[in-house]
Amino acid sequence: MPRDNVVVGLDIGTTKVVVVVAEPAPEGTFHILGLGEAPSGGLRKGVIIDIEGVARAIRGAAEQAERMSGHRISSAYVGLTGPHVGSINNRGVVAITGPGGEVVPEDVERVLQAAQVIPLPAEQRIIHVIPRQYIIDGYDGITDPVGMCGARLEVEAQIVTAAGAAVQNVVKSVERAGLSVEELVLSPLASSLAVLQPAERELGSVVIDLGGGTTEIALVSQGSLWYAGVLPIGSEHITSDLAVGLRTPLAQAEEIKREYGCVPASQASDSLIIEVPVVGTKEKRKVSQRVLASIIEPRVEEIFHLVKQEMEKSKFPGLLPGGAVLTGGGSLLRGMPQLASEVLALPVRLGWPGGMGGLADMVASPLYSTAVGLVSYGVNRIAQGQAAAARESPWGSLWIGIKNWWHDLFIGIKNWWRDLF
Repeated sequence: MPRDNVVVGLDIGTTKVVVVVAEPAPEGTFHILGLGEAPSGGLRKGVIIDIEGVARAIRGAAEQAERMSGHRISSAYVGLTGPHVGSINNRGVVAITGPGGEVVPEDVERVLQAAQVIPLPAEQRIIHVIPRQYIIDGYDGITDPVGMCGARLEVEAQIVTAAGAAVQNVVKSVERAGLSVEELVLSPLASSLAVLQPAERELGSVVIDLGGGTTEIALVSQGSLWYAGVLPIGSEHITSDLAVGLRTPLAQAEEIKREYGCVPASQASDSLIIEVPVVGTKEKRKVSQRVLASIIEPRVEEIFHLVKQEMEKSKFPGLLPGGAVLTGGGSLLRGMPQLASEVLALPVRLGWPGGMGGLADMVASPLYSTAVGLVSYGVNRIAQGQAAAARESPWGSLWIGIKNWWHDLFIGIKNWWRDLF
């Protein structure tokens, strides 16, 4: 099996492990080549409690993806989640040292290092430093300062932290499965890359990924991550409520939730009757869909109230014109966007992964948003590395100049033709 020129996303979830294999394509897009998934039994609320169990699930999912894609998997971009994840906005400031006051890549590296100087508990470590904007001599809104001139360079950055022990357990699980970690990526950040439209990213939106054991939140504005958080509650709690309320095994409660569950209870049917196995007996009791919804609704409302509190905790200074985007397996419960909109007082839509080619239909579901987002993150990282290498090469710089010249010429001709007619 070949193993070059592919990007692999590995989503280690509470209920399942998903592996997506893709091939990078022009303009930052990619083609899906393979998908693998396996039940995950070694996590609780997004935190690994059984390394060997998680490693087995990773191996199983990776083998499926290898068979489908025809590519050997040796490394992956791995999602990281759990209530131990933290998010801090911070600022860094340095003097510009380039010749003639020109910003060079070393200045950017130094200002990002300066932004990382924050007090952290001993068990926490920095996972991401995500620049939101650069500022040169008071002029803000700069996305790429290299080549610009000034005396003072600042950056506003989002610092994402995680517990060191939890990070080590994720890395150990992946390595025990025979893979290496290309990079650890915050799962809600990955989900936002998969489901947000460019306008939503720019205007301001919140992505809510409802997983099995966690609910992940990513608040995105002006094209960058503003805040991220992970709540230790998810769709498994809804299943548990049904199991207790109906006195039925968890497996049957999950099936009933998927097939008949809905919110709000006011939209459920009294005439739709479901037969529910009673735990410990061979009997079955009959309940209406409205009864099911009356058990489900309080837990769903609680989840969205906690999401609202987390958003308030972020202290985001503006509005969110882009609204909220629900994704993850838990978002597939009927009526979920409507109830979320009522609680959050925001427009809400269901988020599906997009921007893909190849076997895209396989992953066109909120279930695979994080895994697809991890691939998107990896493709972007590769493109950034190639651009940086081209800038450092004289031939690369010449090619970039020619490419930009042709692009500007094309846009000029296009605008001239439009104005003419």
